[in-house]
Amino acid sequence: MHETADITRNNESMDSVSWNILGQVYTPKQISDDSISWHAVFPEESFVPPHVHPHQDEYIYVLEGRIDLILDGRNQCAHAGDLVRMPRGIPHAFFNNSGLPAKALFWAAPAGKLLALYQRIHNMSSPAEVVQVSRDYDVIFLPPVSSAAAFASGLRQEACPDGEHGEA
Repeated sequence: MHETADITRNNESMDSVSWNILGQVYTPKQISDDSISWHAVFPEESFVPPHVHPHQDEYIYVLEGRIDLILDGRNQCAHAGDLVRMPRGIPHAFFNNSGLPAKALFWAAPAGKLLALYQRIHNMSSPAEVVQVSRDYDVIFLPPVSSAAAFASGLRQEACPDGEHGEA
């Protein structure tokens, strides 16, 4: 798929679709062979367990709220305006422990099989099935963290207060 010159408007998506990925809403904003980007809304207490993209670099630009992360074995947090860089092969996971929805723009390069993965797991209700299917699309999940709350319990209380940045 080749890039086209156009604008994806604020409340629009590519091909008028959005994906429900275990309660998170992903809205595709750009799709080409070279990269894919999507707007993501993470409800309170939602998370993506530890995983690796062996063939893609992934990025998160936090638009609203706070996203807690495990990034290459370190607990960190990102707030609005922060850019998270997750190079290919680096284990990462993200969690919304803020008590409010979080919003972010994600992108990955190259696009690889992510479009096909999101189409396949859209509305899938079983996390175990999502984990199993994802391997076929070059997303490898690692031993899971059971919930966003479980991640939060591993953080010091003062680690990620609102408005502060950095490592937890």
